[in-house]
Amino acid sequence: MVNGHAVSSDRRSQVHTEVRSPIEAVVERVVWFVFGVIEVLIAMRFVLVLLGANAQAGFVKFVYGVSDVFMAPFATIFGTQRVEGATFEWSALVAIAIYALVAWGIVALLRAVNPRQRSQTVERVESDEDVVVPQ
Repeated sequence: MVNGHAVSSDRRSQVHTEVRSPIEAVVERVVWFVFGVIEVLIAMRFVLVLLGANAQAGFVKFVYGVSDVFMAPFATIFGTQRVEGATFEWSALVAIAIYALVAWGIVALLRAVNPRQRSQTVERVESDEDVVVPQ
């Protein structure tokens, strides 16, 4: 009779890979997004004012109300020019340019403080060993 102890080994391993962006890259994307939203609001305001949109309409009221906060520092830089009911708001164009420069400056500062821009790939290996000993 042969000894009845048989050992079966089943080895499995899994590799989990994840790509991690450095926090600086995430902050940069947030900065570009926030300033992009501000610039879009100001650009919409510029177009609505230029085309003489009805200031009592709900959407126009919303755009003016939200963009007023961001336009406040630039409101009195230039006078407004009116031609046949349309108003050309030079200060809105200046505001768009300044906000773009501020966003660029913040991102440049982040890159200067910590120049790591590449994503990091992290691999984790999990292995299971099952040993079965029949009786």
